[in-house]
Amino acid sequence: MDELLVPASNRKHLLLGNEAVVRGAMEGNVRFVAAYPGTPSSEIIDRFSRLAEEAGVYVEYSVNEKVSMETACAAALSGVRSLCSMKHVGLNVAADAFMTLAYVGVRAGMVMVVADDPSLHSSQNEQDNRAYAKMAGVPMLEPSTPEEAREMTLSGLDLSEAYRIPCMLRTTTRVNHSRGPVRLGELPREKPTASFTKDPFNLVVVPMVGRKLRLALMEKEKMLREEAEKSPFNFVTGQGENGIITSGVSWLYVQDALRDLGLEGKVKVLKLGFTHPMPRKLVGNFLRGVGKVLVVEELEPFLEEAVKGIAQEEEIPVKIVGKGEQWIPRAFELDSVKVKRAVARCFQVPYDPPTIFSAPELPARPPTLCPGCPHRATYFSVRKVFGDEAVYPTDIGCYTLGVLPPLRMADFLVCMGSSVSTAGGFSRVLDRPVVAFIGDSTFFHGGIPGLINAVSHDHRFLLVILDNGTTAMTGHQPHPGVEWTRRGRIEPAVRIEDVVRGCGVKKVALVNPLQMKKTQEVLEDLRRQMKDPGVSVLIAKSPCPLFERRMTGKKQKIVFKVQGDCDRCKRCLRELGCPAFVWEASAAGEECIRINEALCNGCAFCAQMCPSIKPEKIEG
Repeated sequence: MDELLVPASNRKHLLLGNEAVVRGAMEGNVRFVAAYPGTPSSEIIDRFSRLAEEAGVYVEYSVNEKVSMETACAAALSGVRSLCSMKHVGLNVAADAFMTLAYVGVRAGMVMVVADDPSLHSSQNEQDNRAYAKMAGVPMLEPSTPEEAREMTLSGLDLSEAYRIPCMLRTTTRVNHSRGPVRLGELPREKPTASFTKDPFNLVVVPMVGRKLRLALMEKEKMLREEAEKSPFNFVTGQGENGIITSGVSWLYVQDALRDLGLEGKVKVLKLGFTHPMPRKLVGNFLRGVGKVLVVEELEPFLEEAVKGIAQEEEIPVKIVGKGEQWIPRAFELDSVKVKRAVARCFQVPYDPPTIFSAPELPARPPTLCPGCPHRATYFSVRKVFGDEAVYPTDIGCYTLGVLPPLRMADFLVCMGSSVSTAGGFSRVLDRPVVAFIGDSTFFHGGIPGLINAVSHDHRFLLVILDNGTTAMTGHQPHPGVEWTRRGRIEPAVRIEDVVRGCGVKKVALVNPLQMKKTQEVLEDLRRQMKDPGVSVLIAKSPCPLFERRMTGKKQKIVFKVQGDCDRCKRCLRELGCPAFVWEASAAGEECIRINEALCNGCAFCAQMCPSIKPEKIEG
């Protein structure tokens, strides 16, 4: 039995925040789950996928976040509780559906887990998605701990179903990826029966219907505000003339600060977990009981602006501080030291930041493509043919790491799928070759519309689709073009080549990038064809070696070694840069290049560029 399906008991389990969301959804009888993976939310869909069959839950790795939200809302409209999850930028993709779904509403409970990423641990921006909840007018819950993540998922489903509106569960990286004790509640056994009642004048949002639903949404917001006023997730601790208002993981930093500064119980703290609609009466009463308030929150001044507005409207004479150079920083994550410093300064108590033991800095280890990664081989060959003359728009995935030396194969990136569209723009205004890169999963996610647009407008560029057979960066999740599973080789649901040709592309080539000579010959031919208008597409197809080994159990039989006739030209280091290469002093004191056998993947690409590199069988 999966750990997340064990019966309720008095024993608490140590769960990730993401795992706690899964458990809460199971306790809430969620039977439909859809998501596109994205850190820090990926474990939610991955864990659901593992327990789906045993739990009787339909789980879908959707092609993108918009599709995941639309499929999940259809289930909820049919009386089946649903959940979709995404990272913060995923809500940008799903926003079109999200904003109108708030109008239409749902019949069964639906929770949308949106994971923000303060400090950009694995993201291209640091947006604060609390603003989306306010803009859409949907209820929003913000857990501080894994236990609250479980409780709020369950509560969000109930809230959603009661008011027939989707509920947003807004998490952050430190909640998603922290572990904490979680109490397990009862798992329901009954399975809902799906049904759909036609009601076009409430479900088909033409302007006439939308105007009516807009007014109904405003009425729901009033009722949801009353729910927020009495929510157990909003509460006050401590007493005194000074106050703190906080939410999410910042609540934990506040607790640390008050304890370490000797202020525990001496400062009133309003902890908000149901943060939209804002419980105005609760906040107003809190403000009337204090003389000064510090608002502690990560990223934007979402709570601060609301609290200041309430104080002004209610004419409450209280000093409120929050974001500012001497208070709470607006950029990046908070931590205990930052919060202690702000609390001490605000309430004028002494604080000496701890002296942190200093040790020599470790050598920098920038993120890099794995040994044997076919993307490295593709980049090497493209650079050989196009050099620095070409402009290289890239996309989001493992291959984004091609931005670093020695490959330097990324010139522009904004979001999923942007490489294709921006390549079209560059090609129209620049008299230079344009070569765009996009991964297989990203192509399905957001690259297809850009490709159709490029074909219809005769944009002149080469699109290289890096097909490694999986969604590698977020943990080897499936996508429509996957050919390998634990059951062995399968027929892909959708062939990338068929999609490309279906988009109208005439110049299409398929290569194994680990075959250097053939790949470069094809690239030379495609470069010549770029003199004519139109898009060319090269599908560089070779499986991610980590994924292939995991799926097939195939054992490596050879590694490669640098032979004694190496002239130390360093081309392997300067142009390829595989992490398996090592530059060091030999036993005789001379500098030499060797290949770390523990890292070598046996891909044989380096042996094709240097005659001094030869294969060697692995014994046993």
